[in-house]
Amino acid sequence: MSFPAYPEYKNIGIEWLGRVPKHWQVAPLKRGYTVRLGKMLQTELKSVDDVKCNYLRAANIQWSGVDISDVRSMWLSPWERNQLRLQKGDLLVSEGGDVGRSAIWEDELHECYFQNSINRVRSREYNHTKFLYYCISTIKSKGYIDIICNKSTISHFTAEKLSEIPVVFPPLEEQTAIAAFLDRETGTIDALIAEQEKLLTLLAEKRQATISHAVTRGLNPNAPMKDSGIAWLGEVPEHWEIVPIKYLVSLKSGGTPTKDNLDFWENGEIPWASAKDLKVERIFDTSNHITDLAIEAGGASLLPAGTIIIVVRGMILARIFPVVEAMVPMCINQDLKGIQGNENINNKFLAWLLRGSARESLFRLDEAGHGTKALRMDAWNSMQLPVPPIHEQIEITSFLASKTNELDQLSSSAEEGIQLLKERRSTLIAAAVTGKIDVRNTVSEVQAA
Repeated sequence: MSFPAYPEYKNIGIEWLGRVPKHWQVAPLKRGYTVRLGKMLQTELKSVDDVKCNYLRAANIQWSGVDISDVRSMWLSPWERNQLRLQKGDLLVSEGGDVGRSAIWEDELHECYFQNSINRVRSREYNHTKFLYYCISTIKSKGYIDIICNKSTISHFTAEKLSEIPVVFPPLEEQTAIAAFLDRETGTIDALIAEQEKLLTLLAEKRQATISHAVTRGLNPNAPMKDSGIAWLGEVPEHWEIVPIKYLVSLKSGGTPTKDNLDFWENGEIPWASAKDLKVERIFDTSNHITDLAIEAGGASLLPAGTIIIVVRGMILARIFPVVEAMVPMCINQDLKGIQGNENINNKFLAWLLRGSARESLFRLDEAGHGTKALRMDAWNSMQLPVPPIHEQIEITSFLASKTNELDQLSSSAEEGIQLLKERRSTLIAAAVTGKIDVRNTVSEVQAA
């Protein structure tokens, strides 16, 4: 759908705005709105007149609206309750963290206040906070807020900075019309995004189910089955063996060469993996590299290409258990383990097996040193795995490579669709709030229909 432009424009010398309709005003935000920072957290009673009340913090403020799933309470004085009580239509803007993230308060709770991680923006007589919400969204997306908050340090979008931001002031009826137009159009786009996100979830579930079924049931639906005797595994083909993993693999620990010796790191060409590198199922390179001298000094060991890499500390706590194949020789740090299968198990099949149902049995956690959570190696060594004949392992590996590739392509298409929709949403908002398109008649046409 294309929209007309306004008949006349003027240049105002503000980069994020560009030219604006001739009859629009441009001024600091404080010209049309009051800005108030919230209260510093008070966890203890200080006066007999204090009352414990619900309050919002920056984490409650999301672009999609105010999240009230985790609302906390603190003590407020009578004067603070009078000054800081939220009213329907208030615009709430994050002061710290993801600075500028905003939401409209819609009276989600009967009585609520706000902490000093939030700026409350309240309209003066002739302005519309929902229109301003969309303006802030555009200012944020164009990076202007990050610039004035100096993102190179701990950023704060103070009430003073927010008050001084230059914004446009169309007549109130136009602000209302633009906000209504964007509510309708972004609602449609958001619904399409939600459908694509649901598709991504279904594809991920399908992928995991496909892997788990293939590595535990095989590819022959008519194969006679037997009880494996293992709760997480259930039945397996009758001719498969059940073998403790310690009889199938060898483990290699990782290490970190001392950072004090620059000869171990400078101009290094050998990939050195840490947990942050395990974002894909197959890695060809890492973000850090070490030198041959680091290996010769014993700071790390070189693992051959084809080694399976897993996390044994850190991400295991969040039930994130990447199983990654090293496609080139590389070293790993102490939070990882390298796995090599022996002659009884194909390494690629083992990787698929560990990505399938077997992964659930690995989430038995134990305290490790330094207060972190780690994979218990005794639980690892005692874990039993289904082992088909080698030729079946290779057939299953080939099947899964093909099938998951199909599913991954579908997921990539869905992700690209989501990105395009988000870009469309951002572009539409920017065009409407800066007056590049005139949407007044589209709103009246909808109302007339």
